[in-house]
Amino acid sequence: MEPFTTRPEIRGTFGVVASTHWIASSAGMAMLERNGNAVDAAVAAGFVLQIAEPHLNGPAGDLPVIFHMAETDSVQVLCGQGVAPAAASLAYFRNLGLDLVPGSGLLPGVVPGAFDAWLLLLRDHGTMELTEVMAPAIEYAGMGIPLLPETARTIGKLAEYFTANWPTSAQTWCPGGVAPPPNALFRNPDLARTYSRLAQSDGPDRKGRIDTARHAWSHGFVAKTIGRYLETAEVPDVTGRSHRGLLTAKDMANWHATFETPVSVGYHGWTVFKTGPWGQGPVLLQALRILENFDLAALDPFGPDFAHVVIEAMKLAFADREAFYGDPDHSKVPLPLLLSAEYGAARAALIGATASLEQRPGNVPGYEAQTRAAVARANRTYAPNQGITAGAGEPTMAHLTQRRGDTVHLDVIDRWGNVVSATPSGGWLQSAPVVPGLGFPLNTRGQMFWLEDEGPNAIAPGRRPRTTLTPTLARHEDGRILSLGTPGGDQQDQWQLVWLLRMIHHGLDMQANMDAPLFHSVHFQSSFYPRQARPGEILVEPELGADTIEALRARGHRVTVTASWALGRLSAALRHPDGQLQAAATPRLMQAYAVGR
Repeated sequence: MEPFTTRPEIRGTFGVVASTHWIASSAGMAMLERNGNAVDAAVAAGFVLQIAEPHLNGPAGDLPVIFHMAETDSVQVLCGQGVAPAAASLAYFRNLGLDLVPGSGLLPGVVPGAFDAWLLLLRDHGTMELTEVMAPAIEYAGMGIPLLPETARTIGKLAEYFTANWPTSAQTWCPGGVAPPPNALFRNPDLARTYSRLAQSDGPDRKGRIDTARHAWSHGFVAKTIGRYLETAEVPDVTGRSHRGLLTAKDMANWHATFETPVSVGYHGWTVFKTGPWGQGPVLLQALRILENFDLAALDPFGPDFAHVVIEAMKLAFADREAFYGDPDHSKVPLPLLLSAEYGAARAALIGATASLEQRPGNVPGYEAQTRAAVARANRTYAPNQGITAGAGEPTMAHLTQRRGDTVHLDVIDRWGNVVSATPSGGWLQSAPVVPGLGFPLNTRGQMFWLEDEGPNAIAPGRRPRTTLTPTLARHEDGRILSLGTPGGDQQDQWQLVWLLRMIHHGLDMQANMDAPLFHSVHFQSSFYPRQARPGEILVEPELGADTIEALRARGHRVTVTASWALGRLSAALRHPDGQLQAAATPRLMQAYAVGR
């Protein structure tokens, strides 16, 4: 098939911003126009995304960032993934008679990470005042923002549930007792007041004012308000029962965001950077190690041979995710072995002419028990309560043919060559009740833990849940630098992998690549409640072509054809050695936009 584009590709030299909502992209660009750098722009856009897409991220959510600072020529990871509360023991959940952590309510709550992470990034690498970068979000929360139709549909479907079970959410999302219609001017005055109070924090200088706001969040009025609420709150969740939360103000005071060294591999002249194994990012690197053993450039990027080998590589990499990934501060992850060329070649040898229906984690000496446990979990059938729908599983992604999106993403490059790739998530309006007076719900990231005695992602106090959030940054040996990402839970690294391969091996330009048809596997275990695996199943956009789809079926793949343009919400930005910038965003859902000049 011939590539086509739905919109012009953004090019310039001053700065570019791409995100999953046009208002956030514009807010980020406004910071660049005021002489801010890429970090200032990213923080402003990130806060606006909480207002513009509250069903996909919120103030109490999670945040991983990969960024490049031109002055030091360094690439770093910012971890804004909060940890399990001190009371979140395996025994506690077993005493409740649960075999999975619920996907909604208060019980799966972990420490909110996004706010502190954004402010740490701004303090250490930005240039602007907190009042400046938070001003657009505060204005939209207080004065109103046009409500996305998908947000309105999400609220409308849950309005009755909110009224009956989560009254604080009903007050926030259904003002006056009525679910707002699509495109209504929606206001969140409580959140506007919360953010105004934080933004106006005092201090001796810019960094001091930011630290005062961080303290007000983790030790001051925000943490105290959350702590008081959770002392007595008990609400229904997806189990059909009511549970109390485990998070306390002390948990919030004991945690802060951190900077880390990324993990990376080289691939055809590119060095690709991802988060550590507390996120799923290394699966993309593992897939690249497997695929470097194939001549992908010789394959049609829209044909069955390309799709088959990429899907099979994904399945192998994700099997290792389930067996070995977790918070490296709490468990030993054999990442050097998993990312080695030798291991990748051995895994590549497992790919045959037909689709595998087996879960096949690698054989890593000393980790045999984890491998057996991962296979057993994937073959287990969970039977969660189906009568409660609020927040059940991955937000708005129960099935991609029906509901789409689960988080947000943004990419920024400024004229100095600073680059930011961020994938905020969590704190979804449909997953937990709003904290009274603050205007936002808590997150439910704890649902990604397993309730088992051992394993790298077993629930434990102070442990980070192995999240799916996975921004990408890549540098070419010729000096190009790329920022890339997408919402999509377990699909994030799959869609990014397809995009990268088509760029590297087939020369697709950025916007044509955004518009190209996508596919992904659901063979392996889902990261979200109710954690099902669907062996051999793949989802494919019809634009991939009937011949390719039928050829994949002939090879044993269980193909589900989605609606047109149903997969992926990718965005990307690229800097060339001569200083020219490019940016592009997906047309899917008709809300992501790249801007720049």
